[in-house]
Amino acid sequence: MGGRVLERFPAGAPRGSWPAEEYAAARRAEGERVTVVMDLKSDAFLVVAEAGDEDGRC
Repeated sequence: MGGRVLERFPAGAPRGSWPAEEYAAARRAEGERVTVVMDLKSDAFLVVAEAGDEDGRC
């Protein structure tokens, strides 16, 4: 998978709280192409900008 990690969120958020999804939704509203993935090794959700995003940093 290509791309860059924009933010990390621990998987232990309170029940009913989805901080990674909320962060990703805000980035999408700004026009970024992002996805949320689970990093099992670190037990964290990662918000990742898709490779080839228009800013050229990927």
